[in-house]
Amino acid sequence: MYTLLKKEISGFFSSLTGYIVIIVFLVINSLFMWIFPGSNNVLDGGYANLDTLFTIAPWVFLFLAPAVTMRMFADEKKSGTIELLLTRPLSDFQIIFAKYLAGLLLVLFSILPTLIYFYSVYQLGNPVGNIDTGGTWGSFIGLFFLAGIYVAIGTLSSSFTENQIVAFIIGMLICFIVYIGFDYLSELIIFKSIDGFVINLGINEHYKSMSRGVIDSRDMIYFVSVIAFFLLITRTILQSRKW
Repeated sequence: MYTLLKKEISGFFSSLTGYIVIIVFLVINSLFMWIFPGSNNVLDGGYANLDTLFTIAPWVFLFLAPAVTMRMFADEKKSGTIELLLTRPLSDFQIIFAKYLAGLLLVLFSILPTLIYFYSVYQLGNPVGNIDTGGTWGSFIGLFFLAGIYVAIGTLSSSFTENQIVAFIIGMLICFIVYIGFDYLSELIIFKSIDGFVINLGINEHYKSMSRGVIDSRDMIYFVSVIAFFLLITRTILQSRKW
């Protein structure tokens, strides 16, 4: 499994994919936080916080995570190497998890440089250090888990088809639905009596909860469960080739 994980990571960084994902993520967030004028700009806002980063990042990852994962299984199917891959002395789940972990590590690499933003805002506070550290670290953890779900969804989408573009579109749509789609569904009249339950099915409610700096076990269980759910569906899709 380690060999496959290493191969996938090498594949990201031997091409432009890995670098583009990291650069695009940092550039978009930097533009909104430091360059574009307005309430999202840290210097214009007058408050020592990273709210802009944690508001924009889920939307940026909504596009980038499917872009990273769209080739994972789609490329294997198109090139005909999927059969060879499945004959390796690895279980289907080990293969899936190795590919998923590679995508997750790439996401982590893109988040790590944003710690510079935290240090900058920390120094800009008046007095220095006047920032909600607990809430900020909770938001970082929440963002990592949110991206983890996106990568799991992208991995699933890539197992559906051999067309990378189709995999990207499917992954992006599912990510959008799981992130904020349930918030819109809860506003429908038919779900009025269970709107709280419907909202809690989506990522946004749990992401906002962790952004307050409180690491609730219920939120952690939610994120881990959703990731496991999509990975298990991916395994079912791959196993269906043997039926």
